[in-house]
Amino acid sequence: MPSDPVPFTREHLIALGDVLVRVAAEELMPRFGRLQASQISTKTSAFDVVTEADVASERAIIAALEREFPAAVFIGEEGVHADPALLDMLGSAELGFVIDPLDGTRNFACGIPLFGVMVAVVIRGHVAGGAIHDPVTGSTALALRDRGAWQVDRSGGATPLHVAAPAPVARMEAIVGTNFLPEPLRSQVSSRLSRLAMNNWFRCAAHEYRLAAAGYCHVLFYNKLMPWDHAAGWLIHREAGGYGAHFDGSPYLPAHTSGGMLCAPDRESWTQVHDALFR
Repeated sequence: MPSDPVPFTREHLIALGDVLVRVAAEELMPRFGRLQASQISTKTSAFDVVTEADVASERAIIAALEREFPAAVFIGEEGVHADPALLDMLGSAELGFVIDPLDGTRNFACGIPLFGVMVAVVIRGHVAGGAIHDPVTGSTALALRDRGAWQVDRSGGATPLHVAAPAPVARMEAIVGTNFLPEPLRSQVSSRLSRLAMNNWFRCAAHEYRLAAAGYCHVLFYNKLMPWDHAAGWLIHREAGGYGAHFDGSPYLPAHTSGGMLCAPDRESWTQVHDALFR
């Protein structure tokens, strides 16, 4: 992390969480289970969909944050879809907000209550804060770099987050997304997943990162790394005591959109899982 960063305090982070709570209540939940086919469209593929809820949520989050941080750069998933050049600002902005207005859009569109809202605070290319809100339970996971991670419930009560204790690979539970892996790596990794105790995939990084940060699973495995899907979650997992890095062991930065992500309870566990899946 660069020295003398732009100040972003715990109070700022809590206020960010409050924005997500409000926007989700006003823009997402009234539309959940009520979308018409005309309100859902595809972007790059049948697996990559957008709804009017995504667009409304992103617009409302940016409007709220602009009032508090008028000089910041706002990089939203839907904004980048319309203008990919926005991503180029991620590494140099003094203060940026990376916004996933509705993570798990396919679940949302299907009426499955596994979706969330994620925002990462990026200062000069490094993740300084993260927030992941679950509109269904009303809880929000928060993290401030080098200050820890915690979860705030609907009533405002806060609970520290901590990753699971290390365990042998054969007892590790994992969330594994191999769908974007190129062949033959996809087949190689898939053939080795039985070395883990259990693996699944929720189609929602927001919930997956929260599970790992709260100690309810050991391993996260992703290939495609769009910053709105991973920056906030990576920091929350890190501040909950976990270790995450690219497949080659190099550090993650939000400007990285490739290289894969492997997260585990600590560095030794990361190495053991990496060896089990890749070597």
